[in-house]
Order: sequence, then structure tokens, then C-alpha cells
Amino acid sequence: MVGVHWRNVFGGLIVVALGLATLAAIQFRSQMNELERESSALHRSASQLVGQHDAHLTALSAIAVASAGQRPDLFLEVSAAISRFYPRIKDVYLVPFDKSEGKIGTAPLSAEDVSAIRQAAERSTGTPVLLPSPSDASHYFLIKRSPNSDAARYALTLEIDSAQLIASDAPFWSRKNVHIGLSLPEGASLVGNINPIDARFSQALTSVSQPLEIETSMQLGPSELLPVWQALGVVALVLFGYVAMLVGLRQRTQLKQAERDAELARVEAQLTHSMRVNAMGEMASGMAHELTQPLTAILAQLQAGQRLLNQGDTERLSPVLQDAVAQSRRGAAILERLRNWSRPQRGQLHAFDLRNAVQNVIALLSADAESKHTKIEFDVPASGVFVMADQVEMEQVIHNLVRNAVEAQTNTPEARVEIKLKSTSDQAVLDVVDNGPGVDPNILPNLFVPFTTTRDEGTGLGLALSQRLVERADGELTHISGQTGATFRIILPLVDHAKEDDR
Repeated sequence: MVGVHWRNVFGGLIVVALGLATLAAIQFRSQMNELERESSALHRSASQLVGQHDAHLTALSAIAVASAGQRPDLFLEVSAAISRFYPRIKDVYLVPFDKSEGKIGTAPLSAEDVSAIRQAAERSTGTPVLLPSPSDASHYFLIKRSPNSDAARYALTLEIDSAQLIASDAPFWSRKNVHIGLSLPEGASLVGNINPIDARFSQALTSVSQPLEIETSMQLGPSELLPVWQALGVVALVLFGYVAMLVGLRQRTQLKQAERDAELARVEAQLTHSMRVNAMGEMASGMAHELTQPLTAILAQLQAGQRLLNQGDTERLSPVLQDAVAQSRRGAAILERLRNWSRPQRGQLHAFDLRNAVQNVIALLSADAESKHTKIEFDVPASGVFVMADQVEMEQVIHNLVRNAVEAQTNTPEARVEIKLKSTSDQAVLDVVDNGPGVDPNILPNLFVPFTTTRDEGTGLGLALSQRLVERADGELTHISGQTGATFRIILPLVDHAKEDDR
């Protein structure tokens, strides 16, 4: 009997050890999965940020070539505005290939730096060149020929703070055991210095001009792999299962577990299918709703035109047909937006007054808001706020934000939505503010990721599409944290209201 007793104790110790090892493996995989998710999100964010640098270079190059060195003040003014709006771009320089000409820049530049920049630009075959900054290890130069041809005259350069490319407010990156590194393609470290052996995530940014390598790692000790309470819980659970096995309940427990897993898998499959069907249904319903108005108007106009034609009143026929054509184009624009969702491409933009878009949205939603006991207030400037964008798309974005705010306050007493429009020296800022419960903190990191939603009937496409439309107009759509309720902000560059040409 004594032998049997010690054999059971030894078996119990082995089972407990296996249980703790399993817990450590699960914790390790969970931590690595979290690192993978957060690193992928950081990678996407950094890739989007460096993508903006190419657009800045293109715009600055156009200014440099157009001014032909005669308007350095204009180049410096635009450069300073870029540095203010994008703080990671510390300075902008225009270094002429002709050594007799002086360089232009938002900050001083040593003779050695000027020579290095000029040589890098002269070696360029068309693709922007990356060069580490001699004065700051975390900075790098992004250098492009201007114009980008064999007739290049300048080396257009952005000095970029790489630390700001990977800066994040996510609590995950504040952990002491998590490390981030960013390096140039040839291996020179910009931020952090992670040993490749320790790197758990390593991927180049999705940018042809700036394929910087982002690396992350996580150091896991016993306290992370075996949290005290979870370890105690595992020990208790394993011992209980071991005793149950000794008294002959192991098979029954395994059978019940298998049945439970099968049921969960079946329910999960049903839920997944239901979500897909609901998403397709809502998209179809939304398209039907959007197209009903123009189709109804077209039918009415054509019927009116037929009556006028039968009456021989051809003078009044032309405006009727023109209205039908306008409604047809509106319907085509709606279908074009749906096509752009699956294959985004930049359309022709026009200057328009953003106040008109706000007024149109309020007219569309006021009745629905009133039926839900929600008050819509708006504050717009007395003078025009002109931006370069697709007015229909901007109305769609504002409509989506205001509708979301109204629907988020179903159970909020004295529900209110405020639309605030203002302009700075070079930007239009539009805030949509509600006094509802705010955004669930659990979905904030993925708020603009497609199919992220907390509404049972939602598809999670609205904010993702809205952000894409705003970015298409060189703007930004963000959620402002720390506010009562929810606040979403649209920022668009201002344009001269007299500008009529397409961009």
C-alpha cells in the first residue's frame, strides 16, 4: 500500500509539473500573440505615416521647381507648416547641386551634412535615398532629386524623427519588458537596439522609399509565465482532475469536454455565418436606401418629361431632362463609392464650402434625430470654409459620424449632438461631439479597423470607410480621447475658395 501511495504522489507531482508547463506555454503564446497584434498595429500606423512623407516631398518639389529659386520664402513657409502639422518632420532642406548656390532650410545644416546630402541625391536613380543623421542617432534624412530627372537641380531633404514614427499611446508599449527597435534598411539602428535573436516581430515598413525595419521583443520571466493566482488555480485544477482520474471519472470528463467543445464550435460557426449575412444585408439595405432617392426622382422627371412632350411643350422639357441627368449622376456617384470601397482610387476633387456639407447632413438627419429625442446643434463660421475634396464623400463621412452619435444615445437623457466647424490658418477642423456613453475602451485600438463594431446590427464598415475618404482628401479622421461622450475630429487642408480646377 505504501508503494501505491508514493507512486500516486509521484504521478501527482508529474501532472502538476505538466499543468504548470502548459500554463507557461499558454501564457507565452498569449503574450506573443498580443505582441504580434500590437506590433502589427504599430507597423500599419508607422507605414501610413512614412507614406505621407512621399506626398510632402512631391509637393515641396513642385514648389521648389516652380519658384526656380526665386521664392525661398514660399518654400520655407510651406516647410514650416509641414513641420508644425507633422512634428516628426523636424526640418526641411533644399540643397542645390550647384555649389555656388546657397541651401535653403528651416534649420542650420553643417557643411559636411550638405555635402553628404548632395552626394546621396546625385547617386539617386529616381527613388528617394535614406541617410542617417550625423547629429542625432534617432533622426534620418529622406532625400529626393528635384525635379526627379536627369535635369535635377536640388536635393530636397526631410529630416525625420524616427522615434515619433513608432510612438504610441497604447498601454502595451509602456510595459518595461517590451522593447521596440527601428533601423535603416542596411541595418543602422535609429531607435532601440534589439538583438535579432531576441526579436519576436521583425518586418520592413510597407514603403518603397522608406522600408525601415521595425523590430519588437518581449522579455518573459517566471512572474509573467506563471502568475501566482493562475498557477495556484492550475495546480488545484490538475490535482482535482488527477484524483478524478484515479476514481474512474477521467473518461466521463473527457467525453463531456469533447461534447462541450463540439457545441461551442457549432455555435461559433452559426454566429460567424449570421454576422456575414447581417453585414451583407445591411450593406444591401444601405445601398437600396441611398439609390431610392435618385431613382425615384429620375422616374418622376421622366414621367413629367413625357407629359410635356405629349403636350408639345418642348421649352420646359430641357430643365426636366437636366434634372434627370443630375439624379442619374448622383446614383452613379453612389455606386462609384461602393466600388471605391473594394478598389480605392483617387477621383477628381473640387473646392467647396464645408458649411454646405454640414447643412445638407443636418437637413437629412434632423427628422430622425427628433424622432429619437436627440437635439442636433451646430456652430459654423460666418465666412466660407473651403476645402479640396469630393463633397458627396465628405457629406457621407459627416452623415455617418452624426448618425452614429444619434444612435449611441438611445438611452441618454437630454441627448445632444454638436457639430463644430472652425478654421485655422491652413486647416478646417470639424468636430462631432455627443454626450452619450462614449467609445468602449476595449475597441479603441481597432476603432478604424474594418468590421470593428459593438452594435449587434452594425457592419463595422462606417468608420473605416469614413477614414479612408477623409485621407483621400489629404485629411485626418481621429477619435479625441478624454472627452465626455464621444468626439470625432475631421481635419482637412484649407484651399483658396476661388480655386475651381481639379486637383
